[in-house]
Amino acid sequence: MCGIIGYVGHRPCEEILVTGLEHLEYRGYDSAGLAILIPDGVEKVRAVGNLAKLREALGTERRALGFEEQPDIDGNYTGIAHTRWATHGRVTEANAHPHSDESGEIQITMNGIVENHADLRSELEAEGRRFSSDTDAEVIAHLIARHFDGDLTEAVMAAYAELRGHYSFVAMHARTPGLLAGARKETPLIVGLGDGENYIASAIPAFMAHTREVLTVDNGEIVTLTPDGVSITDEHGSPVGRGPETVTWDEEAAEKGGFDTFMLKEIHEQPEAIAETILDRLPHDDGVDLSDMGLSDDYLLNVKRIVIVACGTSYHAGLIGRYAIERWARIPVEMDIASEYRYRNPVVGPDDLVIGITQSGETADTLAAMRLGRDGGATVLAVTNIMGSQATRDADAVLYTRAGLEIGVAATKTYVAQVAAMYLLALRLAELRKKLSIERIRVLVAGLRDIPDKMEHTIDAVSEEVEKLAKRHADDSFFLYLGRHIGLPVCLEGALKLKEVSYIPTDAYAAGEMKHGPIALLDESTPVICVATDSPILDKMLSNVEEVKARGAMTIAIGTIGSDRVTRVADETILIPKTDWLLQPILAILPLQLLAYHVARFKGLNVDQPRNLAKTVTVE
Repeated sequence: MCGIIGYVGHRPCEEILVTGLEHLEYRGYDSAGLAILIPDGVEKVRAVGNLAKLREALGTERRALGFEEQPDIDGNYTGIAHTRWATHGRVTEANAHPHSDESGEIQITMNGIVENHADLRSELEAEGRRFSSDTDAEVIAHLIARHFDGDLTEAVMAAYAELRGHYSFVAMHARTPGLLAGARKETPLIVGLGDGENYIASAIPAFMAHTREVLTVDNGEIVTLTPDGVSITDEHGSPVGRGPETVTWDEEAAEKGGFDTFMLKEIHEQPEAIAETILDRLPHDDGVDLSDMGLSDDYLLNVKRIVIVACGTSYHAGLIGRYAIERWARIPVEMDIASEYRYRNPVVGPDDLVIGITQSGETADTLAAMRLGRDGGATVLAVTNIMGSQATRDADAVLYTRAGLEIGVAATKTYVAQVAAMYLLALRLAELRKKLSIERIRVLVAGLRDIPDKMEHTIDAVSEEVEKLAKRHADDSFFLYLGRHIGLPVCLEGALKLKEVSYIPTDAYAAGEMKHGPIALLDESTPVICVATDSPILDKMLSNVEEVKARGAMTIAIGTIGSDRVTRVADETILIPKTDWLLQPILAILPLQLLAYHVARFKGLNVDQPRNLAKTVTVE
């Protein structure tokens, strides 16, 4: 979830680059840096913290070098800059971008994950190359150095061929001023076209103050920039013909990536958030790598019980984690709302693992519940999105989600990232304890790897249908959500989203419990959302749908593609792609997020800032 900007042209570019990074601050970051070509090589400055720290470091560096502004190199000014959201390696200056090869001549910035970085690093170190950071990104600089023979674009293309993952990167070389080369593999990269100058960035706001003419870089393409022009090829070097487009957004819309709201933008960012969270932790077909978590295999092998504490959306993610851990790893799991757990005088001890799930790492009730577990002698694991948060300081170990900054108050991408992190933990526990066959683990690993693509497909496929559905039901006064087993947490989260942004009274219930009270609420005016994806208890769920229909309520089912029974039973059906049934919640929530969003928009409400709600709940 990092920010990239690069410049080639006729103007000193330090301020262009730093200002560009400021326009990417909304993405979130923990360190920043830039590299600019100067007559004697490269001036590189990096700093931990916000961009004020980078500006301060730049002033110190300039005074040390004895010049006031960036020196010219043959009429060319060339530079790259970056804001980092840490994934590989701690938040340190050495791990901040840009990264270089040993000579310092090649500098790169990257957004994303290099999944095979460990193998590449071992290979490069065996050749005698020395690394200076703990990041996955640095391997790119060394690969480019390995292949560089005077042509930076050719070296970038050769390096790209050796990389596996989802990423975009931009490179420059001290011996090729006035030239940048970059590559895109799934994560965003876009070019800004100027007059005698050109820009490249991870998002349009980075250069929008200078140009609104943009050239898109598609997946699998290599791009070369000089002050006089831009060329794009495919990964094999064949030219790509593509004309520029004119951006008509204002600056606020640009920060939203052209979406109307941050919530919608963040719904669309969910495939990237999942990819960031899981892909490099699945380096092999038959296992999970959670070595960055800080709990030893021996500990995970012997833990007797798991207690999950969380609030709100994080609680729903924990429920899914409970189902996965118990089914795959066969460890008993207790799930509790943190605000209740902290006052329960719970029984907890040294054989327990207490997991606190908190997006911000600052949720007061969850922090208190985690401390209670630790006071009882339990080991405490934090699952959080924010490095350096209180939860990370209070916990014995941390499993980071990597969703990037989430601005919308209603959690979307941070929720699915939490669910994904819990799947990883459950699968690692099962692997260590040998509770699943190798064949079953491979199926689940493959299923997890496919999730980002399936999420993207789902969002694209159902958006129009869900918007129409929302328009038909925007004036309804009550919604009921029903699900069973793994579908129940999906219902709870879907109902919460609708409550949060549309202010419509909504209830979510275990479908088997419906006849014990909620069925009295049903009549012809009640839309009932039923999560009826493939599962071993689908028949039971469909029986509950029939019970609802018998009371005259309108049934809207979330089903799995190819499930004709669901289509026949429900009044309306929204279908999601097939995957392993325990992984389906991460896809099934997508249409429910979109439903909540569109209902609220049809009601004219501010979805990014719902009334009475705060993004981080730091009080009891």
